[in-house]
Amino acid sequence: MQRRKLVKYLAIGGPVAAIGGGYLWLSADRAHPQLSLSATLQKLERLASGPIIKSGTWNPYQVFHHCAQSVEFSMTGFPESESALFQNTAGAVAFSVFSARGEMSHNLAEVIPGAPAIAVEGDNQVALQRLMTGLTSFEAYDGPLKPHFAFGNLSKSDYALAHVLHINNHLQEFSVG
Repeated sequence: MQRRKLVKYLAIGGPVAAIGGGYLWLSADRAHPQLSLSATLQKLERLASGPIIKSGTWNPYQVFHHCAQSVEFSMTGFPESESALFQNTAGAVAFSVFSARGEMSHNLAEVIPGAPAIAVEGDNQVALQRLMTGLTSFEAYDGPLKPHFAFGNLSKSDYALAHVLHINNHLQEFSVG
């Protein structure tokens, strides 16, 4: 009889503890000073100092333009978006998890839905400058922000974090040679 009670408590208590622990983990205040627009701009400036070695599918030119598109679309509007249902459920959960972890993980060769095609080859420095200009423009922007195509409506600070996490995820495939 005691064994049944133990199994019952474990069967009920395990999932409750996991949910509670997950909630506490996700809601915990985590300071990530490196996750700022200024820190990201500094990283990008360091990339400008030498040849960039890539390990992923896209070259630096493509990545910098892709990230710049995302920053620009936050101010002008994304060409295509997921449904409001998706944005308010899966998209919101994904952003919460990325925010809590302080890092994003996504398909690094997936284009922004409906975004203009990016040339395969070009001047890395021009593309890098476009991204840096976009981030600086975003910092100074005081107009209404457009909904993210997957995450939906974000505050300016949440959007800044989304941009930083997105860029950092792509930068994992680069090193300066």
